[in-house]
Amino acid sequence: MMDFLRDAGWGSADVKALPGDASTRHYFRVASDGRHAMLMDQPQHAETPAAHAAATPEERHALGYNAVARLAGADCTRFVAISDFLRSRGLSTPKIYSADCADGFVLMEDFGERLYADILNTGKKDESELYKAAVEALARLHADSAPAEISPQIALYPYDETAMLAEIALLTDWYFPLALNRKATTEETSEHRELWRKLLMLVKGADAKFVHRDYHAQNLLWLPDRSGAARVGVIDFQDAVAGSSAYDLVSLLEDARRDVSPELAEATINHYLSIMRDQGTAIVEDEMRAAFAIMAAQRNAKIVGIFSRLWLRDDKPRYIGYLPRVWGYLRHDLEHPALADLRNWYKRVLPQAAREGRIEGVAA
Repeated sequence: MMDFLRDAGWGSADVKALPGDASTRHYFRVASDGRHAMLMDQPQHAETPAAHAAATPEERHALGYNAVARLAGADCTRFVAISDFLRSRGLSTPKIYSADCADGFVLMEDFGERLYADILNTGKKDESELYKAAVEALARLHADSAPAEISPQIALYPYDETAMLAEIALLTDWYFPLALNRKATTEETSEHRELWRKLLMLVKGADAKFVHRDYHAQNLLWLPDRSGAARVGVIDFQDAVAGSSAYDLVSLLEDARRDVSPELAEATINHYLSIMRDQGTAIVEDEMRAAFAIMAAQRNAKIVGIFSRLWLRDDKPRYIGYLPRVWGYLRHDLEHPALADLRNWYKRVLPQAAREGRIEGVAA
């Protein structure tokens, strides 16, 4: 890491580590002679998404979960390319000062400490202004269809059925052992998968847009000195895909780490719809709201599984505390008429405590 900084002209920099989260990446703040930057250290491994681009579902399963779910894994080349792509569309992402993707180091612009999550926790900024700005940035991005490539030789993979079914399988794979103290049966796993396959058919074929995939308060920063969509600093975008325009709205408004009131969520959705209409982007509200419910349920089912795995496999118990909120969102999503069969299945298979994210013997 120090060799990389020296080669980038930051050899005398002061380097301070930042707290980690759920990923394998590590971040550092670096300062030298009045300059400030952020350093990302992404441990490298043999698997690279370049091998996944043309793979069939069977080939992707053979390559591993990252290939199946269309995750960037350790490929920081995608991070650099997506950062450049989003800036070209008028959004604010960190400028890349230097990168050594063979070793997984990226030196980039530091947006400071005005994280949405932190600002909202202080109560010093109007929630509605921040959320309106966030969907204004999305609407700017959604004015065009998702490109096939974000740069030469780097595809924007479709967020397809194979990826989404693999994600929802995390619920039966990891939440069942946590909540029920047993593995899901083969029949339960198959029923869950088929119910989801039918739902995903309802959103298949819609005009694909760029999907950040984790567009929420922990990954957005407020940059008030900039204007328009550029006021929203966007980070953690390396797993971006092409999919439903509703997905990033879901990430923003059904945030696993903070409560978003139904009133704020509805006002934000209406603001997004208004901008989309004003800029001439075709959108059918009923179809969008149905897609929102399906994508929200899919995302929340995935998160239930991921947070369970983070505890059971990775010894990160704090994520269990988020499960009641995520299940609250999921129960709300399941109230949409399109999800009635799946709602009834969860009621039949999971006891009420499990559908509320309450784990026996574990304090949230």
